[in-house]
Amino acid sequence: MINIRVMTMDDYDAVIALMSDTPGISLRDADSRDATARYLQRNPGLSFVAEFVAESETGLCGCVMSGHDGRRGYLQHLLVLPEYRRQGIANRLVERCLSSLEALGIAKCHLDVFKTNESAARYWQHQGWTLRVDIDRYSFTRPGNENA
Repeated sequence: MINIRVMTMDDYDAVIALMSDTPGISLRDADSRDATARYLQRNPGLSFVAEFVAESETGLCGCVMSGHDGRRGYLQHLLVLPEYRRQGIANRLVERCLSSLEALGIAKCHLDVFKTNESAARYWQHQGWTLRVDIDRYSFTRPGNENA
């Protein structure tokens, strides 16, 4: 059985382990315990984990983080362990984010995919998300914080 629930800081170590073991996911300083706590506090109830419940054990098999700037939503770090894929778990996680954002009046959501992550690009396109070709994203990082 898979249970989708709100992510808490109690999930941090398990979520970071999932992210560390998943190709295409990049961990940065912004994924530190303190930064994640700030993110979850600023965006309460908008990040979710997928928890499996088996006969003798429970654990996380997926996660997604989401937040907003007051106008647009943003998804980060959607992942499902390979052995749990093709069961609709990612779709359920994303739908929880989108529904939660919509309840706050946020009707449009963005996400970033590394150009080298072809499987993620296929997933999002198959789900009806549109690749934006009309904008370029620029980032600025303070010198000395290249892993921010």
